Amino acid sequence: MTRSDETLLDLALSRSTVDRSAQERTDDGTVPRALTDPATRVVSLRGGTAAVGPALGRAGGATRGLVLRGPVEADAGLAPWFLGRREGVAYLAVQLPPEEDQPVPIPDDADWVDLREVGADLDDTDAGLLTTATALAGWHRGHRHCPRCGARTLVVLGGWVRRCPQDGSEHHPRTDPAVIMSVVDDADRIVLGTGVAWQEGRVSVLAGFVEAGETMEAAVVREVREEVGIEVSELVYRGNQPWPYPGSLMLGFRARAVTTDLVPDPGELRYAGWFSREELADGVRSGTLTLPTPASIARRLIEDWFGGPLPHPAGREPQP
Repeated sequence: MTRSDETLLDLALSRSTVDRSAQERTDDGTVPRALTDPATRVVSLRGGTAAVGPALGRAGGATRGLVLRGPVEADAGLAPWFLGRREGVAYLAVQLPPEEDQPVPIPDDADWVDLREVGADLDDTDAGLLTTATALAGWHRGHRHCPRCGARTLVVLGGWVRRCPQDGSEHHPRTDPAVIMSVVDDADRIVLGTGVAWQEGRVSVLAGFVEAGETMEAAVVREVREEVGIEVSELVYRGNQPWPYPGSLMLGFRARAVTTDLVPDPGELRYAGWFSREELADGVRSGTLTLPTPASIARRLIEDWFGGPLPHPAGREPQP
């Protein structure tokens, strides 16, 4: 039912050049040594954002880059996470306390930016670092206490494990598989929907989590049926990328609609409709339709069907 004999999508958050060097996490001295090495590079996080500035010296056509700084004394008290190594250089991430006013200063030309906004603008190294750091940050925020006994857990293994001091249990970052699919009919139209909590005009492809004991392919068929009431076949795997909001792995597919009468699930969607390329382009240009961020696999699945980049809204075309 599924095939993947096509060139897979180039996905913004699936890029990385850093070796995670997981064997170093078991060495309690890895992070302390990295903090005393001026060559170490540190990713600064604040809430759900990272310090980002102009792409000075970045490769691959990047337009923005992470502010990668050396370690400072304040980092030692922030429980840094070990992200890995590249060409012998250690990379750490630190979550700055939100109640403090930038305890680690950033350059005047930098700002605090969300991964969803900046992911497609970064080079391969920065994209991989920020995706991993964002995923760890979300996991640490939501898992400060032991799920067994409720005790406050300790951060160990370079930020990749939280250990309970009461019962000794260890807890690791969780990743939840989710399918996301462009559904196309025989007239080459695509299904796009608006989630119940989204603003008017925001549309995307269908998606949903893989359930316990379920295959990816079965999840695609089930989710499409549940969300818009149609049947699909001819599934084609198009690639995957992490989406750390809070901890998903998005598995992308294209599917052919067998039926076309859309019945949106009111608990999931406020709207669902079929779009031709012309209708979608006109809606984007006029500003009546808003598409997913360029960093998302949803956007790439739409562009994959569209045949290339989508137009910009009128008045927001990039300047030469």
